[in-house]
Amino acid sequence: MPLLSEDLAFRGLVHQVTDQELLGRLDRSRICAYIGFDPTADSLHVGHLLQVLLLRRLAEAGHRPIALAGGGTGLVGDPSGRSEERVLLDEDRLRSNLGRIQIQLERLLATPVSGSADGSGALLLDNSEWLGSIGLLEFLREVGKHFGVGEMIAKESVRSRLDRPDQGMSFTEFSYMLLQAYDFLYLYDHYGCRLQMGASDQWGNITMGMELIRKVRGEQASGLTTPLIVKPDGTKFGKTASGTIWLDAEKTSPYLLYQFFVRTEDSMVASLLRWLTFLDHEEILDLDAATEQRPDLREAQRVLARHVCTLVHGPREADRAERASNALYSEAVFELDERTLVEASSEAPATELPRADLGTSRASVAGLLVATGLVTSATKARSALSQGGVYLNNRRVHDQEAVVGPEDLLCGRYALLRRGKRDYHLLRFVGDS
Repeated sequence: MPLLSEDLAFRGLVHQVTDQELLGRLDRSRICAYIGFDPTADSLHVGHLLQVLLLRRLAEAGHRPIALAGGGTGLVGDPSGRSEERVLLDEDRLRSNLGRIQIQLERLLATPVSGSADGSGALLLDNSEWLGSIGLLEFLREVGKHFGVGEMIAKESVRSRLDRPDQGMSFTEFSYMLLQAYDFLYLYDHYGCRLQMGASDQWGNITMGMELIRKVRGEQASGLTTPLIVKPDGTKFGKTASGTIWLDAEKTSPYLLYQFFVRTEDSMVASLLRWLTFLDHEEILDLDAATEQRPDLREAQRVLARHVCTLVHGPREADRAERASNALYSEAVFELDERTLVEASSEAPATELPRADLGTSRASVAGLLVATGLVTSATKARSALSQGGVYLNNRRVHDQEAVVGPEDLLCGRYALLRRGKRDYHLLRFVGDS
């Protein structure tokens, strides 16, 4: 079993540390550490997973993690990593968001959340408890006086915005780093928290909190940042053409979450296996080798997708997602229930047709290939059929006169028409026979 410092190093989870002795202390003594999560939406997304799982790694190593939900800071909005001002949320929306992400944090931490006097167990806190009760004048005197405006402007999260005159920054967002610094001081005083962690874009905010603790308490606290997850093209991880990949099953289904990770680029899969799973080092190295030797099998991607889906939604939903993913390319598609079938084919174009067409020339496979745009002409439809490149419900169709009949329907009303390996179209038959 590797030491925590060795595990963090192997997984590439350490981007910056404020003092080199910190990693050694993580191996030798018990530390209380926190990461903040602002409820700017009603769900966490896959970009948050690395941070939540980092807290869980600390908990499993015997440390005390604090997941800090930003019921207070969420009313202001963190400018870090933002090119424009956030839209401020009203309190009702923020409270609703907060309740939903707290449930997600508890599930992902997978450790008892308690506030026991002996300091055991993970903690899930809301910074509105203290930020909502401190007065403006008290805050300015106790916190604001310790930081110069020049020092604050020099922070990357501020400077990058001020360098763009078309954007700028409001005083509201400018004050965010002071609020986060006060969070660190409060957690230091009340919970003995000596370590703040976050993604690399949080470095400036983290060091502000450390500086406040040094100036006000005369003590040293520490900071650690992880790499910021971005795609190979530099765009934000977890964003797709169809939108954000959320951890809430109602916003992003378990199947679509599974598919997102199955489609991970080879250049990213090694890092994501380290950051987002609890696989041991040997298993990860074996998967690295599998990707290098047979990338076409996508073994590492499937393991990654299975583990992340299990962490987020549990083994039952991961099983469903995996079955649906496999069934989409096999005759097991007949075994899917309607919900899973629709999810599995959700990214395919769809066409509604009258049920009365079933078994007639209006539902000929050749004609449907043209009607759905899978081929551009009747001649190409006949050619594709003769060459064996056409599939109905993943069964190869050779007969150029074949029609879709009632016996071909999935779940009583669907049929999957495919040309080649990946060009799908979902047919939905509606109405009376």
